[in-house]
Amino acid sequence: MISTLRLVSKARNVYGLSRITYPNYIQKSYLSDKPWEGLIRSSANYVPLSPISFLERSAIVYRDRLSLVYGDVKYTWKQTFDRCLRLASALAQLRISRGDVVATLSPNVPAMCELHFAVPMTGAVLCTLNARHDSDMVSILLRHSEAKIIFVDYELLDVARGALELIAKTKSKVPLLVSIDETDKTNLAMNYPTDTTCDLEYEALLATGQPEFEIRRPKDELDPITLNYTSGTTSNPKGVIYNHRGTYLNSLYTVLLHDMGAMPAYLWTVPMFHCNGWCLSWGVAAQGGTNVCIRKVTPKGIYDNIARHKVTHMGGAPTVLNMIVNAPESDRKPLPYKVDIMTGGSPPPPPILFKMEELGFRVSHLYGLTETSGPGTVCTWKPEWDSLPADESAKLKSRQGVQHLGLEVDIKDPVTMKTVPSDAKTMGEVMFRGNTVMSGYLKDSKATEDAFSGGWFHSGDLGVKHPDGYIELKDRCKDVIISGGENISTIEVETVLYNHPAVFEAAVVARPDDHWGETPCAFVKLKDGCKVSAEEIIKFSQDCLPRYMALKTVVFVEHLPKTSTGKTQKFILRKKAEAMGSLS
Repeated sequence: MISTLRLVSKARNVYGLSRITYPNYIQKSYLSDKPWEGLIRSSANYVPLSPISFLERSAIVYRDRLSLVYGDVKYTWKQTFDRCLRLASALAQLRISRGDVVATLSPNVPAMCELHFAVPMTGAVLCTLNARHDSDMVSILLRHSEAKIIFVDYELLDVARGALELIAKTKSKVPLLVSIDETDKTNLAMNYPTDTTCDLEYEALLATGQPEFEIRRPKDELDPITLNYTSGTTSNPKGVIYNHRGTYLNSLYTVLLHDMGAMPAYLWTVPMFHCNGWCLSWGVAAQGGTNVCIRKVTPKGIYDNIARHKVTHMGGAPTVLNMIVNAPESDRKPLPYKVDIMTGGSPPPPPILFKMEELGFRVSHLYGLTETSGPGTVCTWKPEWDSLPADESAKLKSRQGVQHLGLEVDIKDPVTMKTVPSDAKTMGEVMFRGNTVMSGYLKDSKATEDAFSGGWFHSGDLGVKHPDGYIELKDRCKDVIISGGENISTIEVETVLYNHPAVFEAAVVARPDDHWGETPCAFVKLKDGCKVSAEEIIKFSQDCLPRYMALKTVVFVEHLPKTSTGKTQKFILRKKAEAMGSLS
């Protein structure tokens, strides 16, 4: 065979290279004066991205492997696919169609895994409501979302019924109520309500569906797939709209950046109703992993499930990490190998990270918001940091890190939109742009425009950029304390407090002060059996911090108000601090 590479002519250069004389049929196809002419987009080379495809693949590749375990309940990936098809068919029979909203109110039980696929299969939008909301908030969000159906776990039926009664009083259309009964027989005797009467029951509804249901794929990959309400740490919840493209990509990015190889075992300690479980409600399917579902997150439950199901990965807010490191000795079990745990939410205190590593967990720190489909940055670990002292290593790991795949992140002056210097000192607002940023806020175009002003998503978080490009959060814009003209990062003060041997949890907010304007006030929960005075805590902060940052007030509490994702609701604490009046 004569190589066409030998047929070189003296023709003009193309793109700086000598043009090659090819046979006529090659020249016509590839070497015309308009080389890209004739390219087309068709069903052969373009399919809208959707995480539904992960389940379809796993049903073939991992068909007989465990997709889910929950107590004595076990399913394979083929069974999960069949159940999701039946559920999608049943929803279609209830006239759920494209763009309709289907809500849930449930902990991490098997139905939540299935609904993440079944609802999008109908073309509808899944709205996973916070399982800790009361009836009043649930009614507000159901009316705002215009949900047609709500799936409710049996433990939360009273909350849901109360919400539907409130909706009925407004003469709005009341969603259909579908109860999710307990499928794990070992839990049947635990807090089971006497009245589970609803419009429909989950398993009975699923049984009415047809296994041959034709999936309604997105017409455009930017079609909405889920509606997630923000946790409301600083204001009323907003409805954040995710699309098929963004969730598909962030599922894969999160799996890739956290070394989730084929067939991982993932323990569900992150609520699936929060950012769709950081998109891993779909991501686990992409790798043919096993979803290890648990109804309640407890230290004993975590250790038991790791041992029983050979858990390789899990996630959780710093609250979950705190729970693990402070677990009673009787609840702990030695880990047979390193368990990878992703943490995010609020910045994890370095002492907690250090203790987690001691216990045998490999911690990776990520950061993001509901508006970034969950993870937006990751503190990618560098091998050269392995030899650092433990305390310095923990400080590095507590940074928010560098951009997630598919996103850009920067620290900018929110007024000028200029990037701040990488000096680890100059504060600015954390901003994102990229494929996994939300489509916008439901029914709130003004808030969407404000959030996207300047072509970047404004997070509302303040941070600094280190010389190596890693970012570090300093505070929420609304949480910074301005005392005598000095800006005080509440996160820095809280980090110091976590070093006190008696402190279990701490949250710092501003308290009014006639002289300084504001001063730091700490709400502190002590470890069991520990006793310490407010004066001792204040003295400890004075010894560890510049004088202007030291605490002026300490309030001991039984618990801190939190969202379901472990974030402290500081607006509640600020109101309490304001109610105390001025310190001076």
